[in-house]
Amino acid sequence: MTVLDPRTFLTSIFDAAVAAADPERTIRDHLPAKPKGRTIVIGAGKGSAQMAAAFEKVWDGPIEGLVVTRYGYGARCERIEIIEAAHPVPDAAGLEASRRLLEKVQGLTADDLVVALISGGGSALLPSPAAGLTLADEIAVNEALLASGAPIAAMNTIRKHLSTIKGGRLAAAAWPAKVVSLVVSDIPGDNPALVASGPTVPDAGSRKDALASISAYGMKLPDAVMAHIQSPAADAPDPDDQRFARNEVHLIASAGVSLEAAAAEARRQGVEAVILSDAIEGEAREVGGVHAAIAREVATRNRPFSKPVLILSGGETTVTLRAKGKGGRNSEFLLAFAISINGLEGIHALAADTDGIDGSENNAGAFADGSTVSRMRAAGVDAKAMLAGNNAWTAFNAVGDLFVPGPTGTNVNDLRAIFVR
Repeated sequence: MTVLDPRTFLTSIFDAAVAAADPERTIRDHLPAKPKGRTIVIGAGKGSAQMAAAFEKVWDGPIEGLVVTRYGYGARCERIEIIEAAHPVPDAAGLEASRRLLEKVQGLTADDLVVALISGGGSALLPSPAAGLTLADEIAVNEALLASGAPIAAMNTIRKHLSTIKGGRLAAAAWPAKVVSLVVSDIPGDNPALVASGPTVPDAGSRKDALASISAYGMKLPDAVMAHIQSPAADAPDPDDQRFARNEVHLIASAGVSLEAAAAEARRQGVEAVILSDAIEGEAREVGGVHAAIAREVATRNRPFSKPVLILSGGETTVTLRAKGKGGRNSEFLLAFAISINGLEGIHALAADTDGIDGSENNAGAFADGSTVSRMRAAGVDAKAMLAGNNAWTAFNAVGDLFVPGPTGTNVNDLRAIFVR
């Protein structure tokens, strides 16, 4: 077996995972039937502009539409307008995009078709506060959610009860037109109703569920927000609502499919691969410690897997903010991992968000190995102190170990790849 440089190998694994979620390939396989009337394309998410460009290529017929994506994530489209807005904290551009999306689906008929291109990140990109609430309220909620350590499903259940566009409301506004949602999932478990807080796909999560999560994670939300979510006015449309009866939902890409592609690429290069799970959640630093324990066991005892092996996992961890450092869940995972394998040779890891951005900086994640912590120390950086301060980006930047592939055009959650030689 000839193995490439570990970082080259791990980068090829990331590339294979992303390619499996390529919008043009996946959309072509899920095109809806042409309608008698108009075809309107709408969408939101970090991968939705590339989805729109792909849809234009493969759709043989007249279309018009509007899609919102993150700043810097746009794509060239001829017939579908692309708007860019802020992520992970909403802004006024997102507010205007939400207003225009709702306007775009007004006045349609049963002969019309709405194609919704939905990917992760749409929650922040579609601020649309309920009556009595403001954009400032929605920003405060988003910041509280991001700092809470709550899983993404709980976050999106809360968000949909504070919105005029989430929780199926955008699809309800399009009625009586048929809505076909093409969804790229970044949600552990792949429930399409939770991707981007389900603007076109309602789910059964209730106000009671939202309030329980607010309490369980100790969130401090504005008084006006709490008053709203405690009132019946916050109730989201029921999945059994007849306005959704004709609609279709297609999951066109997911972490599971991408992990299988990553494993296949490793085997093609002569390295056996194992997938732990495509739906791992939990505190990033704790998940990092568990993955490190598995890698150490393989490296030192050749169990539960025989080396050489690539250990893969997906899902979405969370970070409970303890300080105001720079980082993201993948770099925090990997810093905890690096601390736990300090000094061990033969272990190399990459943790990265498949959309190309981890947190608020321009990196998707980072690389680590048994020398990471000592190299940080030589650069004047205390790895444990950086982890305590939620400052993983700064730590990896100091040793040149950030992974910066740029926007990928898709979003199927996090990829963790650990190569034990």
